[in-house]
Amino acid sequence: MQALLLPPAPFEKFANDKSPLQCVIVLGLKTGTNISSTETLDWGTVSYLDAWQRQIERLTARQQNQTIDALILVEHPPVFTLGVRKGAGAHLIWSPEKLQQLGIELVQSNRGGDITYHGPGQIVGYPIVSLAHWRDLHAYLRLLEQSLINTLDCFGLAASRRPGKTGIWLSDRKIAAIGVAVKQWVTCHGFALNANNDLDPFQGIVPCGITDGTVTSMRKELGITVDLAEVKAILALEFWKLFTETKKDD
Repeated sequence: MQALLLPPAPFEKFANDKSPLQCVIVLGLKTGTNISSTETLDWGTVSYLDAWQRQIERLTARQQNQTIDALILVEHPPVFTLGVRKGAGAHLIWSPEKLQQLGIELVQSNRGGDITYHGPGQIVGYPIVSLAHWRDLHAYLRLLEQSLINTLDCFGLAASRRPGKTGIWLSDRKIAAIGVAVKQWVTCHGFALNANNDLDPFQGIVPCGITDGTVTSMRKELGITVDLAEVKAILALEFWKLFTETKKDD
């Protein structure tokens, strides 16, 4: 599928309504956020392995300064992915036969973290950006977290970090997972935000090794099916707003 370049959201469309996107558009205009040297791409629905290969190609090009920083947004068909954390495979509960019956793939990834699930209705973000100016992986992870927290806040969801745990939470309910990789100070992999996706497949794993919490979604918390295009637009604006701040002293 041809990648779709997400256009800037027109301010006029949201100026007189109460759309969650309005708060972000106004903030972007007030701060003068400049994202001309970046791009946000929507790959649509792509298998995890295909998206991984395309990430590698984009990563290599960015390492060689042949392309600009990008935030790639995608949805995946049902798949469990294993991170590089030791013992991640032990957190798969369902048998191979059960996975085959349900049409869920199992893929070993090179991202950080444990086991997680991706599926339709979940927004997966792959920032492929250079951290050469910053060289602080922990601060970059905090940036991803804050981007998600700010996005959810626009929908009235008071999300936060949870001490000692990865991802983004609403109390003891995890709504977003984060797992990244960095090669020559260029990032790949990223985050997964549970928006409208089916949560039943999470019963087949101990998601991210969580034993003292549950998994939730925007749809479950809000009681409505959210507009994925709107969520993606807010996510992109929040991410680039924060990322641009890291370059102000360059």
